[in-house]
Amino acid sequence: MTAEPKDILAEIKGYEDELIAIRRDIHAHPETGFEEVRTAALVAKTLRGWGIETHEGIAKTGVVGTLKGTRPSNNRAVALRADMDALFIEEKTGLPYASTVPGKMHACGHDGHTAMLLGAARYLSENRDFAGTVHFIFQPAEEGQGGGRLMVEEGLFDRFPADAVYGMHNNPGRAVGEFGIRPGPMMAAADTWTVTFGGTGGHGGSAPHLATDPTVVLAHFILAVQAIVGRNIPSVEPAVISVGHVSGGSAGSPNIIPPEVVVSGTARSYSPQVRDTIERRLRETAEGLAATYGCTAAVDYNRRYPTLVNHPEQTDIAAGVAARIVGEDKVATRIPLITGAEDFSFMLEQRPGAFIMIGNGVNPDGSYHYVHTPHYDFNDEILALGSTYWVTLVGQELGVQE
Repeated sequence: MTAEPKDILAEIKGYEDELIAIRRDIHAHPETGFEEVRTAALVAKTLRGWGIETHEGIAKTGVVGTLKGTRPSNNRAVALRADMDALFIEEKTGLPYASTVPGKMHACGHDGHTAMLLGAARYLSENRDFAGTVHFIFQPAEEGQGGGRLMVEEGLFDRFPADAVYGMHNNPGRAVGEFGIRPGPMMAAADTWTVTFGGTGGHGGSAPHLATDPTVVLAHFILAVQAIVGRNIPSVEPAVISVGHVSGGSAGSPNIIPPEVVVSGTARSYSPQVRDTIERRLRETAEGLAATYGCTAAVDYNRRYPTLVNHPEQTDIAAGVAARIVGEDKVATRIPLITGAEDFSFMLEQRPGAFIMIGNGVNPDGSYHYVHTPHYDFNDEILALGSTYWVTLVGQELGVQE
């Protein structure tokens, strides 16, 4: 492709209002993981309207559009991915296009991600002077349900072969017109765990000595689990273990020692060795404490999303593309590790690629609404910029025959 980023941006700006309308329509009708029926239908209809070969029903509600360039090609292909699902959050923005679905909200900006990739698809459908193939991946169920994993398991890259795959996420707190990325591990592996402590229970007032009390084990475990990172993980290796849920007994019978209590939480890490250590020590801690107090411990450790690892070559390509658009001084290439997780990591395990952050803006006083909060909203000001990034990336990857 010969077009300069400024010219690409100007052309996309010409239909920016249409992208905003799409984004806000999706925002007003949020659909959570594997239920993105309306959103997927909108995406598929829009792609077909631009003459793009479109495939539906991938990983239940996923959509992939395929577009071939007009230049002579050696069959090189790249894949660009956007996520489509919303969250179980009650929106409190008060915006005219706020969620019309109680308890569901696009609180992570996937509505914007979808609109940005559609903007790029439109431009490329009208300007096909590239060599090779672009696959536009619209993924369901990123928010904790692993739609990316399911797409890979269903043979995403067998059906749509790609030499590289790229992703992008909006970043509240980073200024509009700025990008951030880092090579190697960038986002954490995300695991969940649940421990069920069992005992006999009993009357907590008249005969606690006759009970085997799992609540005592629970209390010690919650404190002890915080020592796993501090005393088992090297201090140069970031890791987090947090408790998010505790249940047991009945509020109506506080004098009864329950026979069973449950505690669950999350663990985050960046290396396979640390991940292994966390799982092993969490299990050993639970079982050891339970044995000490005559109880049992059933441990369920669920490895959910792997570490998102950017490949060096594709990271350089992504950063270079962003720099062409906004200037090198606006692209941070060594951003800090992010403890959030992303199931784009499953795709990066299968193909070389990179994941970049695009600034969603920050208020003059330094404040902003972060993702996964009820007041968050995607910034429409970056729609055309994000689309331009995708188009320029395709030009970089497929602009000439190799």
